[in-house]
Amino acid sequence: MKRRDTGHWMWAEAVHLLEEADRLQRQCFQLAAQAGQPRWEPPVDIYEGDGELLIEMALPGVSPERLQVELDGEQLIVQAERRLPHRRHGATIRRLEIPYGLFERRLALPPGSWAMTVQDFAHGCLRLLLTRR
Repeated sequence: MKRRDTGHWMWAEAVHLLEEADRLQRQCFQLAAQAGQPRWEPPVDIYEGDGELLIEMALPGVSPERLQVELDGEQLIVQAERRLPHRRHGATIRRLEIPYGLFERRLALPPGSWAMTVQDFAHGCLRLLLTRR
């Protein structure tokens, strides 16, 4: 059995993890340059098949009543705000990893005319079904 160089392997794994963390940071939490502008973009999964698009967007802590979903030509726009939770009296924030504030996500749609046939929000996930007209 061949023995691995653990120092090299550990370094390579650490670099890989740092690159992955950086990619996720850029993908999920793109900060806007100006105050009052959207501050982050929620992660999205998109599935396409048989003239349909299924779009799932992770929105933990976002109230469905505050969501704005719009089809604008060949793009889908989702906007809302995740408010910072109220702090308990005397509590100190130890960690904030889930982004808060205004967000906007614009998704380019495949060419064609699309109609939103299902809009569902459950368990912190927005689920949209678009069908080709």
